[in-house]
Amino acid sequence: MSYPYGRNLLLSTVGFENLIDAFEQLNTTESSGKPQSYPPYNILKINDRDYAIEIAVAGFRSDEIDITAEGNKLNVIGKLKSAQVGEFLHKGIATRDFSHQFTLSETVVVRSADIENGLLIIKLENVIPEEKLPRKILIGGDSKLFVEEQKEALAA
Repeated sequence: MSYPYGRNLLLSTVGFENLIDAFEQLNTTESSGKPQSYPPYNILKINDRDYAIEIAVAGFRSDEIDITAEGNKLNVIGKLKSAQVGEFLHKGIATRDFSHQFTLSETVVVRSADIENGLLIIKLENVIPEEKLPRKILIGGDSKLFVEEQKEALAA
């Protein structure tokens, strides 16, 4: 495995091999194809825990959009099923099949998806397990016991 970002990055890190591999995969994905630009989308950070992806899906019905979360990948695919009614004198709204793939952190989960005002809104939440939250490490003591004591003090 080659590390294009240099081995010096690895000198002060532990357990970041997956992150480096993800950067390497992003680098090869972008160079092999065009970036996804249709339909346009936004990624919003609502607060420290909640995020949203907004995708402009004007002209698509909810049954023409497929959202799949698998591992750390979120796939959004739009396939038009409806036949055109009438003849366009002017066609300014682009409606063609699309596919977007988003890479999520391992702690991010998809909470819901809705279509509002022509936008597909996918709500995400960063769920950090209790064991990953900051905690005080006592020297020469049992830090787990200290955490339990803190919880009891907060509950009282």
